[in-house]
Amino acid sequence: MPPDGNDVLHLTDPRTGESAGAMPCTPLSEVPALVNRARAAGRLWRARPLDERKAAMEKLAAAFLARGKDIVRVLGDEIGKPAGEAWTSEVVTTSELVPAWLEMIDDELDPVEVPLNPINYPMKSVQVVPEALGVIGLIMPWNYPVNLPLRTIIPALLAGNAVVFKPSELSPRCGALLAEIFAASLPADLVVTVIGGPEQGAAVIEAGVDKVIFTGSEAGGRKVAAHAASKLVPSACELGSKDAAIVLHDCNLDRTVAGIAWGAFHNAGQDCASVERIYVDRRIHDTFVERLVAAASALRVGTDLGPLVDARALAKVHAQVTEAVARGARVLCGGEPVGTGFYYPATVLVDVPPECALMREETFGPVVPVAAFDNEDQAVELANDSAYGLCVSVWSKDHARASALAARIECGVSFVNNCCFTGPMGGAAWGGRKHSGFGATGSRWALAGLVHPRTVVVDKSFQAKEMWWYPYTPALATMAEGLVEIGRSGGAKITGLRLAVSGLLGRWKV
Repeated sequence: MPPDGNDVLHLTDPRTGESAGAMPCTPLSEVPALVNRARAAGRLWRARPLDERKAAMEKLAAAFLARGKDIVRVLGDEIGKPAGEAWTSEVVTTSELVPAWLEMIDDELDPVEVPLNPINYPMKSVQVVPEALGVIGLIMPWNYPVNLPLRTIIPALLAGNAVVFKPSELSPRCGALLAEIFAASLPADLVVTVIGGPEQGAAVIEAGVDKVIFTGSEAGGRKVAAHAASKLVPSACELGSKDAAIVLHDCNLDRTVAGIAWGAFHNAGQDCASVERIYVDRRIHDTFVERLVAAASALRVGTDLGPLVDARALAKVHAQVTEAVARGARVLCGGEPVGTGFYYPATVLVDVPPECALMREETFGPVVPVAAFDNEDQAVELANDSAYGLCVSVWSKDHARASALAARIECGVSFVNNCCFTGPMGGAAWGGRKHSGFGATGSRWALAGLVHPRTVVVDKSFQAKEMWWYPYTPALATMAEGLVEIGRSGGAKITGLRLAVSGLLGRWKV
């Protein structure tokens, strides 16, 4: 629930709908001092050699894995994540994240030499050196409250930054557990945790961090980006999605059904990478739907499917289903809340009109509509008919054909015969297009957003003056004209050389 007067978060167990206690918020008045403490710790941190920072990340990874059972327990208690999903999507993925970054960070932080023409720039060298931005403000969601922050915190720290981390108000205990691990493994104040709601997130931006990274809803991202822009603070926003799966007639049907069922229903559909629309070749549409309904009906609520995070999420999901049915859609399985708490069963619909919210807006729940297409051009048109552009998956035995079709979809990540799983990878870029946001997580493209490129020039020339310095003379113009003629495609090389030498001699005399 939202904070009560910015003082307390009232928590609810989504498995039962009952109160789960309260947690104090970080006072807004303390946020500027916390950012300043992180900045001071960051200055000391980035002065340490990269090897020392890498060793600290190894220590952090070991401490994280040692608390694996605690992490899984808190994930279950706070957001209802089933144990199998908590281990695989939050702990195992993070155990792979640190080694991936340790493997590539040296190369990514190496200075880049700028090639120079030795005639025009004698005795000079130019490098572009990546250096830490300073303090990264991290405003994170509740659906993967452990892995999502760590996939930015790890490269940010390796690059020499400090971090101010604001976990979601729906998963503050997961944030507090991470804060415990940071405090035991890292220098004091290098990662500072701020507990609270949107007001605390706004306070982090207002306190003057050097970049804001936000993951969450489109509406939240618009507010964060606007606030950051008003402070001239750069931002990166990973927002909503309405990811499509395209099923071609020659797919491996068993694998396709199993993969899309997982893609649509894992984490109770509360994943920006979830499959939220399925387009199937009409030749196999009915068979595919029959098998998907069987797979969805077999999922066990509470074991395979956790609850939605709160009552508002449950109401939103059910409202989309209700609207679709009112407009003529048919529910083939699921379609009604079940049990105590905020559980919703795996739900499959057909005949959903394209103007329905279920086809156009992010659902963020275990509900998926299926529609038929007649040819690949129509499938591409349907998949691209969305305000969002995060992921697409194409399912076919013809890998080249599927890859070519996926490349026509306006999105940031495309899959052939799989879906959803690359987000936590250190080496793979994760990010969307259109209303799915901007910026990247993972890979060198993410690291580029966590550093500032400083150009470093060293001149060992013994000359008193450079050729292009004052005074400006006719000889300078002659030399420059000759150099341009030499370098121009189709230029008169002999004439250019004569002009350049003549001008150069004239400049030397001056």
